[in-house]
Amino acid sequence: MSLGDARSGKLIDNLTALGRALRRAGLPVDSARMALAVQALLHTGLDSRREVHDALLATLVSTEADRAVFTELFNAIFRDPQVAQLLLSQMLPKAEAAANAPARSPRAQEALAKPPSPHAQGNSRTEPEELRLDAAMTASERVRLRQADFQSLSASEYRLMQQLVQRLSLDMPQVPSRRLRPGSRGHRLDWARAMQDTLRLDGEWVALGHLQRQPQPLPLLILVDVSGSMERYARLLLAFLHASTRHLRRTAFAFGTVLTDLQPAFRLRDSDAMLAATNRLVHDFAGGTRLGASLATLRQQHARELVGRRTVVLLISDGLDTGDLTELEAELSWLGRHTRSLWWLNPLLRFDGYAPLAGGAQVLQRHAQAMLAVHNLSRLEELAHSLGQIVRQAQQRPPHPTTRYHPEPAPWTCKEAAHCPPPKSKPGPL
Repeated sequence: MSLGDARSGKLIDNLTALGRALRRAGLPVDSARMALAVQALLHTGLDSRREVHDALLATLVSTEADRAVFTELFNAIFRDPQVAQLLLSQMLPKAEAAANAPARSPRAQEALAKPPSPHAQGNSRTEPEELRLDAAMTASERVRLRQADFQSLSASEYRLMQQLVQRLSLDMPQVPSRRLRPGSRGHRLDWARAMQDTLRLDGEWVALGHLQRQPQPLPLLILVDVSGSMERYARLLLAFLHASTRHLRRTAFAFGTVLTDLQPAFRLRDSDAMLAATNRLVHDFAGGTRLGASLATLRQQHARELVGRRTVVLLISDGLDTGDLTELEAELSWLGRHTRSLWWLNPLLRFDGYAPLAGGAQVLQRHAQAMLAVHNLSRLEELAHSLGQIVRQAQQRPPHPTTRYHPEPAPWTCKEAAHCPPPKSKPGPL
């Protein structure tokens, strides 16, 4: 009944359309969930639109990140009577229609778009998805996607971006470890190898071997903000760090109102399985940010994860903290004394002239070595290729008592004016 018979309604058609739209938006909706949604409607009834919305939300949505998309699609398919007035704007000029049209997120717009006809595709459905995307994407589209903010991506672009960030590899500097290995030079003699050589050469010493310290990359401590404002950034950055730090010693935690250990999820090989395990582990998603209390839990329960003063901390947050600033100040001071450096990955650096005006952001800016922009693919590529060089340069610079914030957009922003490298146009000191 495509025209909608008033005697029977279009409830089944609308439910089917809602399920298909949710699948196009990236939600795992199958026939079993749709059957469960129908059973829920039989129990709640159809008298209240709010009860229908809540019943479908409870049966079709599993994560907090998909609640807003579900509400947009539900309002678009199960329209309010007031929405009929908005349809009259289609007969008015386009400017007025655009002003009255409800704004939707890119995921909802793509899900509500008409899917391509199977007859128009021909035999293209048998081709791999990656080849189809590469063939359809022009050079201008690649440039736009590299510069596009993660918050503005549609569902298909977001899935493609998740695959692209997993191909990056994080470069970290290596330092001498306590473990020794045989080498041509070193500060200690290799007596064990010397004794073996004497047995092989009838008790004569021809050469003395040495032991040298074995180099190893610096360990990483990853702290990811899972508040509501960091929803889409957190997922992509977790996929990026999971794939790019496989060769490093790493420890990952998620923080919102509490601290969550992500080590069971990061031990998984597949990034999609890691993200699914993270969804099961994190219970305070979109519940606010209390970094001070989370760092206190890290100090009390997980201090052994810090390897001496070699650990490099990657703190991913927008700095919009709702906890006690005094506690945050004390915990960040403790973290700075027990780690090598603290790097603040801030997606709000996408705005020109950004300044840390919030209280939590000001505390973070005082304790972090630098702020790095991580809001699009090009910034992540710069971070992956230059983080090791930035860490080495920061450790070579002497401490300076004066600090100043640099608001100009850059792949990384040094908070200490004397520590920032001089411009290339000016000659260095003689």
